[in-house]
Amino acid sequence: MSPPSTSSLEQSERPGPWRLAGLDAARGLAVAGMIVVNVGPRGADSLAETLYRLPYGRASLLFMILGGIGFSLLTRRARSGETPIPVGSILWRALVLFVGGLLLQALDHGVSVILVTYAALFIVALPFTRAAGGVLLVLAGFSASLGPILWLAVQERTDKAFDRHPLTATDSPGELLAGTFITGPYPVAVWAAPFLLGMWLGRRDLSSQLLSTRLIMWGAVSALGARTISIALIAYMGEPTSHLVWQRLISSVAHSQMPLWLVEGTGAALFVLGLCLKIADRCVQSWLEPLVKLGQLAFTAYVGHLLILALAVRPGPATLPEGLVVSALILVALIVFSLTWRRLVTRGPLEMLLRPPRLWPSGT
Repeated sequence: MSPPSTSSLEQSERPGPWRLAGLDAARGLAVAGMIVVNVGPRGADSLAETLYRLPYGRASLLFMILGGIGFSLLTRRARSGETPIPVGSILWRALVLFVGGLLLQALDHGVSVILVTYAALFIVALPFTRAAGGVLLVLAGFSASLGPILWLAVQERTDKAFDRHPLTATDSPGELLAGTFITGPYPVAVWAAPFLLGMWLGRRDLSSQLLSTRLIMWGAVSALGARTISIALIAYMGEPTSHLVWQRLISSVAHSQMPLWLVEGTGAALFVLGLCLKIADRCVQSWLEPLVKLGQLAFTAYVGHLLILALAVRPGPATLPEGLVVSALILVALIVFSLTWRRLVTRGPLEMLLRPPRLWPSGT
């Protein structure tokens, strides 16, 4: 569910090492959350398992926000007119992610791969590269409010199954298009909201202490406020069911595609991002190094954890202790690999694939 790192292409755009550390540390935390969510188990209601599942529906939104920030950093010089928009580089990246996502979905890991939606959002964002910041926020608002309504309307006109099958390479072009933008587990109509918000944030001064404080404060307020509103509405109107399709709008259940979940999950993601930016500005870099290096190899880590799940973990684990042990082992293995690799090579092994072949100028 997590998208790949853009850190290698962002590094030359960023004014200082702390900023790279703050964003990559946030990406590393999102990787850790992704591992916990995808390893499982899920479904129990004890306090311990509720805490264990906190990254569910939040880690993926954090990655989307970071993806939008990365897009803005990647195109910063193009926005100022110094260089053309790097259309070729962005299209190449989208192609790699799209094909890679479809191939990864064929593995027996039980995860809905988010890479196809991530690829589509890079293409969708291209026309808005030089759009004003206010336009990005308005579009994000439309996505967060109208996207869920569109999703529900489509469900209402079909079988109301809400199955949201992952996209696969065997789907027809029409099914791929519909699944990517409306009916799939990560519909662009809804998930454009955090990506566009990230694009807006990527144009802000991320070194500002005021900005990181506001991200922490407003992120917490948004997350707690949306969950409280949902609980209150459900207490008054009753628990949403598949027979009352439009009542789902009051739900804040993770990955429900509903507005209150989107606000809550995005708020939690902004809270984590603000903390990472603030901590990276104050703490010793060596303390953050494991998270930073993991974040720099997020694409490799994402693919790697799916391979591990498919080849060595599934169908388990069945209990929380097993999930904790397996998650910890995978996370430690990926951190050790990331630390070792980055001491030898500038870019991650799969991050290298995101760089386009030299068949066109970088600005075309």
